[in-house]
Amino acid sequence: MRVPVTEGPVAAWLDRAVALTVLGAGVAVIWALAGVEPDARGYGTHEQLGMAECGWPQRYGMPCPTCGVTTAACYLVHWLPWRALVTQPFGAALTATGLFVMANALADLLRGYSFMTRAYSLRLGHWVIGGALLLLAAWGYKVIVGV
Repeated sequence: MRVPVTEGPVAAWLDRAVALTVLGAGVAVIWALAGVEPDARGYGTHEQLGMAECGWPQRYGMPCPTCGVTTAACYLVHWLPWRALVTQPFGAALTATGLFVMANALADLLRGYSFMTRAYSLRLGHWVIGGALLLLAAWGYKVIVGV
């Protein structure tokens, strides 16, 4: 949807602020992930970012639902999309979606279009349900292939 920012559903300044926030958050995540190496085990990359080791595998004897998401995101940022997909399909899809949203925010900022018009047109419930189903399927995949 190409609606000029002045005709969007919110004030132009708010539309721009949201688009800049999305873009800034995306750049920060890319910067952080570009500065670390994906863990070859397929999980644990988050520990390089100062996060604690996940206790789920020791406690339950299987990977957690988000096991490998940071590693998959890191692989995608390092231009290894196949490796990202094999590592954690949900993480690869989530990261690709984030990059797509970030690119749209940048394009709307540069072209003077309303980012919020695009955001309001999404069927959020469908995305949440689809994301939850993908998360569960990816978790099953990780359990089957092992951590």
